[in-house]
Amino acid sequence: MTDYFEIHERDSAARVGELRLADSVTTPALVDDVDTETPGDCRHVLDDAGSRWPTEQDAPDGDDSLLTVLPHRGLPAGTPDEVAEAFAVDYPDVSFPSAAVVSSDTATDHGSDAYVLAGAPGYVGHASAFVDAVSTVREAIPADTALYLPGVATPRNVATLVYAGVDLVDPDRAVVRGTEGRYLTTDEAYFLEDLDELPCACPACQQPRDEFDREDCVEHNVNALAAELRRVRRRIRDGRLRDYIEGQARQDNWLTATFRRLDQQYSYLEERTPLIRRADLSAASDDSLRRVEIQRFAERVTDRYVPRFDDRPLVLVPCSARKPYSDSQSHKQYHDAIKWRAHVVSMTSPIGVVPQELELTYPAQHYDSVVTGNWTATEIEFVSRVLERYLEGTDYPEIIAHIPGEGYRDICERVADSLGREFTYTVTDHPTTADSLGNLAAELEGWDRYPKREREHNTVRAVADYQFGAGAGDELFDDLSTQGRYPQLRADDADGEQLAALAQQYGVLSLTTAGARRWVESDVHTKTVEIEPFVPHGSVLAPGITDASDDIRVGDDVVIRGDAAFGVGRAQMSGPEMQSSTRGIAVQMRHVDEQ
Repeated sequence: MTDYFEIHERDSAARVGELRLADSVTTPALVDDVDTETPGDCRHVLDDAGSRWPTEQDAPDGDDSLLTVLPHRGLPAGTPDEVAEAFAVDYPDVSFPSAAVVSSDTATDHGSDAYVLAGAPGYVGHASAFVDAVSTVREAIPADTALYLPGVATPRNVATLVYAGVDLVDPDRAVVRGTEGRYLTTDEAYFLEDLDELPCACPACQQPRDEFDREDCVEHNVNALAAELRRVRRRIRDGRLRDYIEGQARQDNWLTATFRRLDQQYSYLEERTPLIRRADLSAASDDSLRRVEIQRFAERVTDRYVPRFDDRPLVLVPCSARKPYSDSQSHKQYHDAIKWRAHVVSMTSPIGVVPQELELTYPAQHYDSVVTGNWTATEIEFVSRVLERYLEGTDYPEIIAHIPGEGYRDICERVADSLGREFTYTVTDHPTTADSLGNLAAELEGWDRYPKREREHNTVRAVADYQFGAGAGDELFDDLSTQGRYPQLRADDADGEQLAALAQQYGVLSLTTAGARRWVESDVHTKTVEIEPFVPHGSVLAPGITDASDDIRVGDDVVIRGDAAFGVGRAQMSGPEMQSSTRGIAVQMRHVDEQ
């Protein structure tokens, strides 16, 4: 059981947590051994009880002011499995803050509050080995424990280390580099003799260059590392660490390879990436296309979403800078020409395709991309693939491409050729010219408008499919009545009982207990949190959970069930984290009925 570490904020695999010592340490943190004299902003809270290689160590006494690394046998990266198993340590159960030394082959739950990755320096520069080691250890140890990588961190790489799932680092590498005369920054490691001025404003650098020596260089390096960690913590709290990483990791090729390798470990990141965020997503490069949020949206649109308007023409339109799209001037002009006679789907990089019913749903109204007027080959390939998958399951009587030439036309022609379907192109020069809009309106002559009620009902059902799974829209809202005005819709049953409300900020449905009961009684897979026999008020803490669905993600609506209560709330942890954690808020309750 973890008693001394708790997670407060999550941003993919990165977390802001608290090492609950006598004087708490906010993680990700820079920590060091109590016997060292490291300068700068570094917490001296580690007490290494020693290696068991030369001799057996007595069990340490420990205390609440220190994180004690239990007697251990560290092994270098690449140690054969049989050797690692033969020398594995049986860690004792202790009552003070403790850390166990493990490798990617021996990592398991030892009941410690933190885990030290043995041989961590051996992974530096090797993206595949580093990602495999960190993800393997993180998967093997409880979610509410800290991962410590010693001898690795520099100002340039620490953001990527944290993004991968590291919580604790030390200043050792920064100190060694300083004694060697290497001046570290977030983008470079300079030889001290090559600097004619000091490009930093930390206390160590507030002196003339000719008086700045290697001892000062050590202090600067530690200051720079600590400052970068503060920046990273802020980014995690803002939900913007990935945006930062896409630029920061490019300062070193192995860091770029590392975050790209992490993207390939989709299940590892997807489990830890929230479904919704307060922060907008910044798409500044082709790497953004591989983000979990982008891939997840495309997957749900093509696998879960059901086009309920495919008895009418489909109109493909370009995205807009303003979100949601329907608020933009260009989309209002499209609407005036279409007049609800066709189904509108927006094409965009990096999202792919966005049906009009999902324009509010994260991240469709929460992204900002770099607009140059030129699409990259990667963007064209991605959006083409998503559009093709979307159209494969549809039966639109006509496909109208009201799109400009730059990239959009290439995508449509590629998909038309692949599927053997005919596209009608209506744009002359630009989509908002009078001629173009006239062509669009003329192409829809003879088609009736679909009524407001149908639009609202299909929007609720489409969001339900996207959010809860294929078929959820019809299963949960078969006898639907909507109240309010889009985008503030309320979903009631035929008797007027509220089932859900559309949350405008994130474009997802917030269920009531009546809606949750329908979910449980339906054939749609229900994301359930089983709790001890108590009635939760406000939140459910991890210790009160007996089981949770594996596919729960942060931001999911979940059903709470126990002998004393039935309710619905929003997940603050993933399902696997709920199962393995002993601290922290797991679910924020919305409604609860006492049984």
